[in-house]
Amino acid sequence: MNKTLIIRFSSFGDIVQCMSVLNKVKENIPGEIHWVTRADMSSLLLLNKSVDKIWSFEKEKGIIGLIRLALALRRENYSHVYDAHSNLRSRVISLFLFPPNFLRRSKERMKRLLLFTFRKNLFDNPYRGIISYLRPLRQWGIKDALDFSPESWSFQNIELSEYFEKNSIVIAPSAAWEMKRWPISHWKKLIELNPNESFTILGGPGDRFCEDIRAVAPERVFNLAGKLSLIESCYIVNQSKLLISADTGLIHVADILGRKGISLMGPTAFGFATGKHIKTLEVELSCRPCTKDGRGSCSQDTWQKCMVDITPERVTKEISSQLSY
Repeated sequence: MNKTLIIRFSSFGDIVQCMSVLNKVKENIPGEIHWVTRADMSSLLLLNKSVDKIWSFEKEKGIIGLIRLALALRRENYSHVYDAHSNLRSRVISLFLFPPNFLRRSKERMKRLLLFTFRKNLFDNPYRGIISYLRPLRQWGIKDALDFSPESWSFQNIELSEYFEKNSIVIAPSAAWEMKRWPISHWKKLIELNPNESFTILGGPGDRFCEDIRAVAPERVFNLAGKLSLIESCYIVNQSKLLISADTGLIHVADILGRKGISLMGPTAFGFATGKHIKTLEVELSCRPCTKDGRGSCSQDTWQKCMVDITPERVTKEISSQLSY
């Protein structure tokens, strides 16, 4: 019997994009699918019923814990292994496995060096992460590997402890690195420009600035930042009529689930959505992209110009367009 292992430890957005391979593998390689990931990401994989078993790794257990995990995985006798992470941990695990069929997703480090050091971009433009995870599957004879289509996740027994306005526009104003965040003043102006819309804010426990956004119109802006689990946030995106976000994991949730969204793309290189239901707004600047994930400094006289110049008026126009069909 076929048994496939997928290795991807993190991050939230990358795991979501990598989950696009699950249905393709299940359809073309009948059998079990296992996934090894970081312990704090395990619950996310429960949402796709194509995953038969989840193996969790706790970073605190170090190299000894990693080797023990690798030995346990070796006993599974996998027929197919897909290293979708290609980092030190995934390579250590791969050394212990001897599957007849092995894939590794390249990080294309030379292309990254050329882009971020010498400003020579040899990547697909725009670079769509989901496609980069699907493309290696062609080596396993999956001819339609690149034919992306939205999927359904299993949100069972979700009982939100916080009130959620189902007919609201969901916004995700935070990001791991500040340089790829849309300015707070723009979020405030966006709410003012759309007086007939209610908004739900998603974010983490440290995103205290979200309360400043809510204060613009507290009667129709609901701040759930820091109040929900990762799964609950995904559920709300799935229930929303529209998501507005920068390059975050949540825009990829909307992408893979087929939910309407507006993606605000600034300095980063690899966060573009794949589906036509996500509209990407960006500003053409010669310095873009300048960072892999938002770290670094801005070379423009106007700091974060690539985000600042995506105006609230432009986003408002796109809201009207998205909600008209």
